Amino acid sequence: MPLTEPHDDNLPQEEQVVEVPAAGDGPTGDPVAGTDPAESVESESGSAEPEPTLPEPVRQRIVSLTAAVLPGLPGDEVPVPLRRVAKFAPNRRARLGAPAIAAQLAADPLFRQRVTARVLADAGDLGAAVVEGTAPAAADPVEVAALAYLARPRGWRELIDASGAAVRAEADTAVVAELVRQAEQRTNRAEHDRAVARVEADKLRDELARVREELGQLREEARQLARTLRESQARERRASELLATERGRAARAAADADAELRRARARLAEAEAAAGVARSSAKEARSVDDARLWLLLETIGQAALGLRRELALDPVDKLPADFVADSFADSSAAIPVGAAARAQDTDDPGRLDQLLALPRAHLVVDGYNVTKRGFGEMSLEHQRKRLITGLGGIAAQTGDEVTVVFDGAERMHGLPPTPRGVRVLFSRKGETADELIRRLVRAEPPGRPVVVVSSDREVADGVRRHGAYPLGADSLLRRLSRS
Repeated sequence: MPLTEPHDDNLPQEEQVVEVPAAGDGPTGDPVAGTDPAESVESESGSAEPEPTLPEPVRQRIVSLTAAVLPGLPGDEVPVPLRRVAKFAPNRRARLGAPAIAAQLAADPLFRQRVTARVLADAGDLGAAVVEGTAPAAADPVEVAALAYLARPRGWRELIDASGAAVRAEADTAVVAELVRQAEQRTNRAEHDRAVARVEADKLRDELARVREELGQLREEARQLARTLRESQARERRASELLATERGRAARAAADADAELRRARARLAEAEAAAGVARSSAKEARSVDDARLWLLLETIGQAALGLRRELALDPVDKLPADFVADSFADSSAAIPVGAAARAQDTDDPGRLDQLLALPRAHLVVDGYNVTKRGFGEMSLEHQRKRLITGLGGIAAQTGDEVTVVFDGAERMHGLPPTPRGVRVLFSRKGETADELIRRLVRAEPPGRPVVVVSSDREVADGVRRHGAYPLGADSLLRRLSRS
């Protein structure tokens, strides 16, 4: 086997080793030619025998021994092509410098002799035995062949051939061992597969028994289904017969219905003619009723004017709520409040508009109950200001009396001027705004529409018993959002 390795293109640029051709290469192109001191003259004369083919382990061992002693040689004794290789790391010297080392060992007998001297000194007794041309029986044949190649004693070719035979025998032994191991593995695998096949066969037999049992059940179910199908077909035939009978009855009923429809249309035409006559009569009757109603309203108006003149009633400057406000401001005693039941509120703004459209309506608002529900994120002062301003707009639009009541031990100072038509009241110490609202409602005359806006059910129930209309706070908030 040639003592060279292919050039490695993947090595870094500084580590690439250029293979130097060996002088005197044989026809094979890669012999490792070398001579010992006794054979140098014969090599120079051209009568040297060709180099033997080295086994791969022997070639690698020769390169490793040379690479190991290469840094220990003086610089002038190292060939120029190997001086750069000598600077490589130990683990890379033999791998990257193998081509150059092999070429120099074959081409430079003096360099080979210097390497051999150091290698034999490191080998000790084994090196001495090889130089004498003998090989210990216990020695490694690869090591013996490598030392014999470098030292080249008498019979060194026979030592190399014996080493190659030993290496090949070891390789054959390893191959046989590997084949035996693979055969054992296949035998074990076959035993395992046979055991698995037995288990699978048992499973399949059990599965076959189960399938046969299920097949018997399915056959029984098929017989039952066939019997059920025959019964269903019999019922279907009876149903078809009944359907034909019912279709005949339906046809007769449809004919009767058509006749009845024609009669109903005739009666409808007669009814429409009668309705036309009735509408004409109703129009005349409505004209008479309108005349009677106008006459009645005129009579009531004249009677009201006569009653006002007879009672000598002059226009008043104060309304009932004003008297409640005055007495509430002057009185220091609290008015007891009885227990009140709870009721459901009404939050429809359309209902509020209907009630405010009544003549002389009075709107009473639970102030903080509305503001904290609609804009509770503001301060109390801004809540009052916003509500009073909105109520001023409602009073201006409807012309109704508006009273807003707030909880407070005493009247707040610094309030903005109240809009026209809006009355602002604060409950005194020891009394709540709910109690004040109920007093305002009780002060109104029976029959006057009083609308109380509060989401407090106790307030709603209390004012309802006195004839007022309770509405939820959301109805007023929606009404204000439209203004």
